[in-house]
Amino acid sequence: MNLFFEESGDFKAGAVLSTAGEAHQVELPSGKRTKVKSKDVLLQFDKPEPEALMEAARGIAAEVDLDFLWEVAGQEEFGFAELGAEYFGHAPLPAEAAGLVLALHGAPIYFYKKGRGRYKAAPEQSLKAALAGIEKKKQQGIIQAAYVEELKGGKLPQAMQSIVHQLLFKPDKNTIEYKALEAAADEMQTTAQRLMLANGGLASPKELHMARFLFEHFPRGAGFPAVELPKAPADLPLAEVAAFSIDDVTTTEIDDAFSVVRLEDGTVRVGIHIAAPGLGIRPDDAIDKIARARMSTVYMPGDKITMLPDEVVNAFTLAEGKDCPALSLYAVLDPQDWSVKSTVTRAERVPIRSNLRHNDLDDVVNEDTLNSGAGDYPHKEELGFLWQWALQLEAGRMKKREAFGLKPEQANRVDFNFYVEDDVVTIVRRKRGAPLDKIVAELMIFANSTWGKLLHDSGVPGIYRSQTPGAGGWAAKMQVRMVTHAAPHQGLGVDQYAWSTSPLRRYTDLVNQWQILACAEHGVTAPLVAPFKHRDATLFSIVSAFDAAYSAYNDFQQNMERYWCLRWLGQQNARQVDAVVLKDEIVRLVEIPLVARLAGMPQVARGAAVKLDILRWDEVDLSLEARLLEVASAAPDVELALEEEEENESGAAEAAEVAEAEGSVTAVDTGGEQQPSPASAQ
Repeated sequence: MNLFFEESGDFKAGAVLSTAGEAHQVELPSGKRTKVKSKDVLLQFDKPEPEALMEAARGIAAEVDLDFLWEVAGQEEFGFAELGAEYFGHAPLPAEAAGLVLALHGAPIYFYKKGRGRYKAAPEQSLKAALAGIEKKKQQGIIQAAYVEELKGGKLPQAMQSIVHQLLFKPDKNTIEYKALEAAADEMQTTAQRLMLANGGLASPKELHMARFLFEHFPRGAGFPAVELPKAPADLPLAEVAAFSIDDVTTTEIDDAFSVVRLEDGTVRVGIHIAAPGLGIRPDDAIDKIARARMSTVYMPGDKITMLPDEVVNAFTLAEGKDCPALSLYAVLDPQDWSVKSTVTRAERVPIRSNLRHNDLDDVVNEDTLNSGAGDYPHKEELGFLWQWALQLEAGRMKKREAFGLKPEQANRVDFNFYVEDDVVTIVRRKRGAPLDKIVAELMIFANSTWGKLLHDSGVPGIYRSQTPGAGGWAAKMQVRMVTHAAPHQGLGVDQYAWSTSPLRRYTDLVNQWQILACAEHGVTAPLVAPFKHRDATLFSIVSAFDAAYSAYNDFQQNMERYWCLRWLGQQNARQVDAVVLKDEIVRLVEIPLVARLAGMPQVARGAAVKLDILRWDEVDLSLEARLLEVASAAPDVELALEEEEENESGAAEAAEVAEAEGSVTAVDTGGEQQPSPASAQ
């Protein structure tokens, strides 16, 4: 005796070897033996042989007219043998019965399974809907196949042209466009991104990197809605100074300026004047909501995305020849011992006499000319005085830093200026610590520290940058974090440090400016009128959101700097380049801030100069492949290489912090702002 039975959703036939109660020992045509329960048996037959029955059944199932079978079945539940008699016109033979079971089981949209060997015809509306779905999938398959062929032929299907970014960065994987893109990329052994570049969906790798960033962080575009221009109070007093700023030639968001006035008693009053958008923008107004959504200006070589609309920046930037709203910090100094006799903070209009530019002065303003008094340049006397004070401020910070248990700062870190014009990049090495850099750096640190103390002493919360050892005590890495209370910034050597000097391009500085204005205007009652109070949930959310945004923006800036470094290699047709070993297999090129890992490189001392053979680079995944040609001696600027690791030891964010304070430039656009990079020495 033979059996046709169901096992784990599959139908099989075999010969019975033995029977015990409700179970049969069955041998399949393959020779395998299995135990079959009586409830799973659909047919018992003597002929044909099991293998022949299954072959005949599959042939019969393939010839069954499902539409006719559905009509014959009616709407009542039925057994397959009953339907077989109707369909075949006679009691079905074993092969016919088995074929009918296979046909019923293989057509779930026509027949619903109701039990072992029992089925029910699908309702007419359900069947029509299911058949329509199958037809739709069939048509979609045809369209998808056509898309694949177009993509393989170098053409971007029209249906994909408006959703390129969606397909690459946040695709709906159920769409035929995505499936076609993936299928074509697989068949061509490439990636979806490279296929889009090859077929014109993206114009260049630069557009790919930009599009990915904008899609995630500026999904509605980087433009601004129309806003009403804010105005500072009309009754601001006019300062009796002639202030000047010091910036790169491309800077448009001029946040800071300085003034020097010698007083009759022999003391000197130094003014640090910060652009004051906080006098016009108010918390929760339309412009504040724009700035809070962005948190910071985004910088990259050749371009930027500003935190504030251009018209707002133009209204508050410290532009030459104008009386500009400013928050001024005045420090009265005794030149005999450089002690600070007093400080005062006030909101006022500040006459800006000059916007000095590094590009014009770097060659004539250096340590020799400042110390000797040689040369002729604007604001010579003021710059000479500020230079001497900057040296005193730096020495004081270093003493404080050492008191915290830290090594002195490295003074020979190198920065790089990026200039991009017509898609051609120029990268210029620039050693940090030039006098103009140091003047700006030290005065900004002084202002941020002094205003941080003012907030603390006034009982008003602010947003501080703090750097202290992490978990594990002094042996742990230094951690830079943002807090809402005064805390030491040991890396800079100050007791507190509140970002306050860049309110046109950093939201934390704008928030702190509102708080400082409250202290300056209201004194002891400032805690009652300041926009943000202690334990203010909004202030905590700003800190959290800023940290996330600033980190993402810095990552993007690093990626774009790496992209332009690779572009520079192509422009220079660089094949053999000099590099410095940072550690292990990590090297940094000398002429540009490009870091690469040379897998398998033999152990070479840190700081060693090496020569590399550039094999290839990829502007899409930003990779560089090179091999070691030769090892020279210690690099002339060995400290510059070792500085990178020391920066890591004190917290990755500290590199950006110091660069920010010192006004160093690593990403400069041809019509915009300068911005330090956390990777400026990498």
